[in-house]
Amino acid sequence: MGELFGGFATLFTPWPFLYLLGGFLMGLVFGAIPGLTATLAIALLLPFTFGMEVTHALIMVMGIYMAGIYAGSITGITVNIPGAPSGAITSIDGHALMKQGHGAQALSLDAFASSVGGMIGAIVLMLLAEPISDLALLLQTPDKFGLVLMAVVTVTIVARGSLWRAIIATTLGLMISTIGIDPMVPQGRFDFGSYYLIEGIGLLPAVIGLFAVCELLAQGSLPARAALGQIVGKMPRLRNRDFIPDFKTIREIGAFTYIKSSIIGVLIGMLPGGGASMASFISYAEAKRASKRPEEFGNGSHEGLAASESANNAMCGGAIIPLLTLGIPGDAVTAIIFGVLLLHGLVPGPGLLDAHAATIAPMFAALFVASLLVMVSVLLFGPLYMRVARINRGILYAFIALVSMVGVYASSFSSFQMWMALAIGAFAFGLRRFGYPIVPMLMGVILGPYLEEFLRRSLIVSQGDPLVFITSPGSAVFLAMTLVFIWLLRIRPAMAKSGR
Repeated sequence: MGELFGGFATLFTPWPFLYLLGGFLMGLVFGAIPGLTATLAIALLLPFTFGMEVTHALIMVMGIYMAGIYAGSITGITVNIPGAPSGAITSIDGHALMKQGHGAQALSLDAFASSVGGMIGAIVLMLLAEPISDLALLLQTPDKFGLVLMAVVTVTIVARGSLWRAIIATTLGLMISTIGIDPMVPQGRFDFGSYYLIEGIGLLPAVIGLFAVCELLAQGSLPARAALGQIVGKMPRLRNRDFIPDFKTIREIGAFTYIKSSIIGVLIGMLPGGGASMASFISYAEAKRASKRPEEFGNGSHEGLAASESANNAMCGGAIIPLLTLGIPGDAVTAIIFGVLLLHGLVPGPGLLDAHAATIAPMFAALFVASLLVMVSVLLFGPLYMRVARINRGILYAFIALVSMVGVYASSFSSFQMWMALAIGAFAFGLRRFGYPIVPMLMGVILGPYLEEFLRRSLIVSQGDPLVFITSPGSAVFLAMTLVFIWLLRIRPAMAKSGR
């Protein structure tokens, strides 16, 4: 505990705290603008960290990480274009509240949930890093397959509308994820002889296409009077105090929802490849299952918004646990943080915390304080966030389109990926016009590679015996939970509706 307080003491000195603020503001900008994710921000910062003190570099990176994950929901709530995949689920209920004239409330609840989740994730990181990483290490490859399958199935069954359309959308996402080099054999798949497709379709082009391009096409097809910017422009002028969270609503959501969702986020973050998107999806599905008002989910549910945001920010602390104690990054951002550590001669692994506790402790403290800054940011900049929706939609959409395409190119240095983002966006727009949900398709793209890898590795180890997914305890538990979700979220409501 003495080392922990030493970390806070170091953080609250002038230069380290300025680095935290600088990183936090950078994360807000990169996280909120579609295409400029926290991953890209840290990647761009990586060469500059070489000239920094290692403590300052790690503190700044933590500020970017926490702010970047949170900020993905800002534009998701205001204009229904999440700045990052982690904000996709939040934007469903957040944007519904925005259209109902409760944008300030949505942003304040969003920030409060992010702060709570971030603090819980940081506390777990500081106090339980090694024990929890040992528990995560017990999960075998079949167990990881069961977890990913549960995530894919749950996001499909919680999608609004036709279940068959949701299944088709998820399948299309999984198909997109198989394009490119086979992960097990050095051979191209579904590339149609094109050396452009051999590299596959990157996650960022897919996200930009499915959300930014698709939403731009959808908004552009609306009459001018239906534009969100015109509707919001008629709202009364908002003040900073309008973004103080409504504690009556917070009590209705309940402390248990915040804590449960945060714990889910931490646990998902500890698993390699989990990430904020999976944490958000699973937490949202669990919140809907346990809710007394499941019909509100997708129509402006406070519970749904709180659950998804608590989980994706709590994931930050969880993802750092395997990075520092096992040398295994939990998501794309921690993979780049891995590079920051190596750049300064720190090798992540079991001995890192013992050998460099004084260096790592401020990093833990920075993650905790950054989660508090999330709530401070909405109180300071809330009206500014809302002005995003007041901007003339022609200027706003042109700017988002420009930055999105620049973000795609900056992440891949490939003009082909830019064209793929446009093609995927146009395809998604067509699907959306026929009632197909987009979020399950994104889930298929994100989790498809992990689902395939864990499936094939499990079958290789078991020599082709599919019973390995039943005989492995962790996998059996996740498969059973999947069946429970299907029963509770689809079969039982359908039977009740038909009067059986």
